[in-house]
Amino acid sequence: MIIVKKNIRLGKINFLLVLFYFFSLSLINPTFALENKDIFLEGEFIDIKILDKVSSKNTLLKIEIGVEKRFKNLLIKSLKCKNSKFDDNPEITAYLQVKDLTNDNNNEVFVFNGWTFSSSPTINPFDHPVYDIWLIKCY
Repeated sequence: MIIVKKNIRLGKINFLLVLFYFFSLSLINPTFALENKDIFLEGEFIDIKILDKVSSKNTLLKIEIGVEKRFKNLLIKSLKCKNSKFDDNPEITAYLQVKDLTNDNNNEVFVFNGWTFSSSPTINPFDHPVYDIWLIKCY
């Protein structure tokens, strides 16, 4: 029982020393925390795959960040995309805005406006009667 208490106490001391070390680095070099804060790598382009449910055809579309691109009746714009650099298979996320040009209802500006995730497209699904959109790549 005494050995376990000593190990717990040593673990707490080691944790505090590591915490103090990183805190002192950020005081000495304030840009240290900002330089190493990047857990995501931002890209300039995204690749999305669009499925036309009527014809069952897939189309790969390359979109530059901040530029609207038209695909048939859809106007697609990506505002930001990020790749995590933690895994061998990184999580790819992108912020998309999609307008349906056939919809004349002025109350509904976007058919989709939000973050999409490559590994889990059902978290924030794109719901359209004719098209499905999947995020493939951010680079």
